[in-house]
Amino acid sequence: MQISLMPIGRLESTVLRHLAPLISTRFHVDVEVGNRVPVEIFVRDERRGQYLSTQILKALSGVGSSSEEPILGVADVDLFVPSLNFVFGEADPRTGVAVISVTRLRQSFYGLEEDERLFLERAGKEAVHELGHVFGLGHCVHPRCVMYFSNSLADTDLKENRFCRKCAAILDVSLKS
Repeated sequence: MQISLMPIGRLESTVLRHLAPLISTRFHVDVEVGNRVPVEIFVRDERRGQYLSTQILKALSGVGSSSEEPILGVADVDLFVPSLNFVFGEADPRTGVAVISVTRLRQSFYGLEEDERLFLERAGKEAVHELGHVFGLGHCVHPRCVMYFSNSLADTDLKENRFCRKCAAILDVSLKS
């Protein structure tokens, strides 16, 4: 099995260089960086200044070389779903596609001094979290587990970039089937 990373729009190459080996290690799979998807093909909600993540998931589901190959889109645009003000990411386990946004993971989004290490750490957590959903994991009740729901950046910072024992056991079964 292989996971494809799909950059969406303009994205720093350092993000993909950080995510590829991390994802490979967490899921014990090969990771390939796919071709850049232009963000202009998606409709931006002008009132909100955001992109609907579900629309991006649908578009990416037709991009993979096979339905067996999970895809993670990585965008540097603000994402939302209608029921929430924003999302760090979204996944569709049925199609094997997920997307994350790195926009709100930057300190500068909140008017703070940039911290590259913290930014990449956050991106890694969100990538692993959404791919966990692709492989059938739900949200976890353990605040340190990477599958814990991040309602805020503080939640993302609190959790670790690894699965708790329970989630790891479920993931192991999922990856073997």
